[in-house]
This record gives sequence, structure tokens and C-alpha cells, in this order.
Amino acid sequence: MSYSVGQLAGFAGVSVRTLHHYDEIGLLVPSARTHAGHRKYADSDLDRLQQILYYRALGFPLEEIAVLLDDPRADPQEHLRRQHDLLTYRIGKLREMAAAVERAMEARKMGIHLTPEERFEVFGDFDPDEHAEEAERRWGGSEAYRESQRRAARYGKEDWQRIKSAGDDLNARFAALMETGAEPHSEAAMDLAEEHRQHICGHFYECSYEIHRGLAELYVSDERFTRNIDAVRPGFAAYLREAILANARRRS
Repeated sequence: MSYSVGQLAGFAGVSVRTLHHYDEIGLLVPSARTHAGHRKYADSDLDRLQQILYYRALGFPLEEIAVLLDDPRADPQEHLRRQHDLLTYRIGKLREMAAAVERAMEARKMGIHLTPEERFEVFGDFDPDEHAEEAERRWGGSEAYRESQRRAARYGKEDWQRIKSAGDDLNARFAALMETGAEPHSEAAMDLAEEHRQHICGHFYECSYEIHRGLAELYVSDERFTRNIDAVRPGFAAYLREAILANARRRS
């Protein structure tokens, strides 16, 4: 099969001018020309153009693409493997960028007004707004949710550092208690569960025992919560749930 420059441009979604330029710099020279001098492209030219466009999409300059494609030691399979690796890497980076934008959007929704540098300094890799959209969907009409938003809107960098430090300290004491083999329904564990509830009350909203029980169930039923909580110590989410439920029973 042979194709005119217009046909090839249509197949590839590029302009005729682009194909002329590729010909002029020797990147994609047509396999033949008509008696009138018109370019005629073969299937092999179409394959090469596909390779060129892959590398262009990955940000390679035309000079480097020419070197990659004209390397006599490279074979088509190796080109495909290289492109697959590069595309996989680019997809991963784009997903990270999309996730960062989503977190920024949710942070604004939740009223967390910190610069990116401040957010990283305070929270590191942990995303405090990962569940913001779900929280709004579940509890957006509640007074607790509105109170949480009001409070979060007032917090600055030092406030978030203080809140996170207190939470980290509580988690560390929970983990230490688990190391001793104490049951989640022990007095010590229930006391820490009560401190966990008071931490929420003191910084976000009035967390009743009923709400606290609901959170406890969410910690183990939603894998995102479980993953974050178990990062403190494997099995912590389930342990925290049992301690919270035991404390609620004790208080009732």
C-alpha cells in the first residue's frame, strides 16, 4: 500500500506541514515519489511515523527521536518495550499529578488553607482530605460536619501541627499498649478510646458516642481508612474499633 501525504496526515492526525518538515529534516522521508514529485508513503513509513509520534508524546525532541529510530542496534520489539516503559512511567506521574490536584480541591472544600509547602511540612505523605468528598456525601447536612468545616477554616499551620502532634502521640500510646498484649476492651484501651473521642470533640466537632461508634465501623469497612490507620501498626484499625465500641458500651 502507498499513501499520499494528505492520506498519511489524516491517518495520523497530524498536519501535512508537519510531514513536510519531517521529510526536510530527514526524520520521515517518503519511500517514493511520483513523476510529478509528490510524496508517496509505504506501510513502513506509517510504522515509523507511529514511532515518532509515540516519542513526541513523551516529550522527546526530534533530534533524539531520529537517533533512537536510526540506531542499527535497536529492533522493533525493543522500541515497543522502551515506549511501554516510558508510557507506564508517564501514566504514573500523571496519576500522581491528578491526585495532587484532587487533594488540593478537597482541601479548599474543607477549608484547609495551607500552601503546598506547609501541607507537606505538616502532613507529609498523609492526606487529611482523602475522604472529604465521602464525608460531605454522608454527613454534609449534619451540624457536626458544618462545625468541622467552620473550625478547619480557622486553623493555620501551627494549629494543624499541634493537632497532628496530639494525634500522633495518641496513636503511639495505642501502639505501645497493643505491644503489651492488652485486650481492646481493657480499661487502658477504653481510656485511650475515650481520649480519641475527646480529640475529635476538641478539634473538629462534638463527637457523640453514637458518632464514635459509626466512625469505628468505618475504620474497618472502608479499606482507605484501614490502610491509613494500619500504617501506625498492623491490626490497629480493628483494635481501635473494638476499643471504641467497648468504651461506648462502658459509657452507656
